Amino acid sequence: MVRMMTCDFRFLLIPAAFMFIYIQMRLFQTQSQYADRLGSAIESENHCTSQMRGLIDDVSIKQSRIVALEDIKNRQDQELVQLKDLIQTFQRRGIAKLTDSGGQQIPVAAVVIMACSRADYLERTVKSVFKYQIPIASKYPLFISQDGSDQAVKSKALSYNQLTYMQHLDFEPVITERPGELIAYYKIARHYKWALDQLFYKHKFSRVIILEDDMEIAPDFFDYFEAAASLMDRDKTIMAASSWNDNGQKQFVHDPYALYRSDFFPGLGWMLKRSTWDELSPKWPKAYWDDWLRLKENHKGRQFIRPEVCRTYNFGEHGSSLGQFFSQYLQPIKLNDVKVDWKAKDVGYLTEGNYTKYFSGLVRQARPIQGSDLVLKAQNIEADIRIRYRDQPEFERIAGEFGIFKEWKDGVPRTAYKGVVVFRIQTTRRVFLVGPDSVKQLEIRDS
Repeated sequence: MVRMMTCDFRFLLIPAAFMFIYIQMRLFQTQSQYADRLGSAIESENHCTSQMRGLIDDVSIKQSRIVALEDIKNRQDQELVQLKDLIQTFQRRGIAKLTDSGGQQIPVAAVVIMACSRADYLERTVKSVFKYQIPIASKYPLFISQDGSDQAVKSKALSYNQLTYMQHLDFEPVITERPGELIAYYKIARHYKWALDQLFYKHKFSRVIILEDDMEIAPDFFDYFEAAASLMDRDKTIMAASSWNDNGQKQFVHDPYALYRSDFFPGLGWMLKRSTWDELSPKWPKAYWDDWLRLKENHKGRQFIRPEVCRTYNFGEHGSSLGQFFSQYLQPIKLNDVKVDWKAKDVGYLTEGNYTKYFSGLVRQARPIQGSDLVLKAQNIEADIRIRYRDQPEFERIAGEFGIFKEWKDGVPRTAYKGVVVFRIQTTRRVFLVGPDSVKQLEIRDS
């Protein structure tokens, strides 16, 4: 009996083994199917993620385009407002031409006052200009160019019927090139380029005189620039004419008739020709336009006419330069009060062919001094004097002793002509600070 049961169990183990093998095979097959499905799911998920990222990128690009289009639309809306204002201004004033009613007077130069946000300063400047410009308005059409939308400045500008108002609206973001720079200097450069493009290319003026909204002018301001215009037409080596002398403080000037050539651009009330602007406009700098004009690569050996006694006075203690140097250098400036008859003056000595000989003669006639106590020695000599300097540090030391500007730009001291800086002491006597290159260029020999 026992033997028969053992045999039966053996027969039962065989189908159980087959069943176990079958189950294992099914489990393996099922696991393989799940693995395939899981792989497909992961692949699908990756594909969906990739598509989602692509959609997100497309949306971002379109959003950027929408923002850019909105900026363009805002600018166009502002320009439309500007154009409407200008049309209304012209209609109200009946300005059909910028010359006289007969259309026969050819302007000597347009005069533009560059303004931004100082309505009180602008009023003072316009009052000073009107005092001498209104009788000769056809020769010097007057413009105010405002940068931005300060309402007080705009209202003040539009309150004058004797001038033309322009408005520069700039919505491009300013990106400074160096940390800590003032954005204002970038916006000023943009404004200057826009205004000069308008006056030279839209209004077709052959010359433009640029003033700022914190200046008063001298009685002979316009006659001076008319004489300078004739001189610039004759001499292509004159890049611009300025009404300013950086060392024009009361204690350093005397002669209202004296004019000089300079390798240093003075600015602060200046005139240039359209032919010069044709050269400068395409490469106009992003900022610091005045220092840019002082670079040799831009003025290219050309020079500037300046007076001994300033024809403009800068009263702007508060502005973009934050009152820099105002109390020491700007406030004491002497504004010319003599009505010089420039039509009767021969300024031919300022042409390139004549001036070097004329100026070197003045320097050679001056008495040389050297050593210490230069100021005291100069004060005790009843004649013009000249002092040699070897390099920029020595120039700065001597300039500091006398109290004139020490600053150089691109190897040129302020006001210098061929390295020579000239100013007055004790009312009438000239002091010539003579550089190492000046000696050869002007043929100066110390005895």
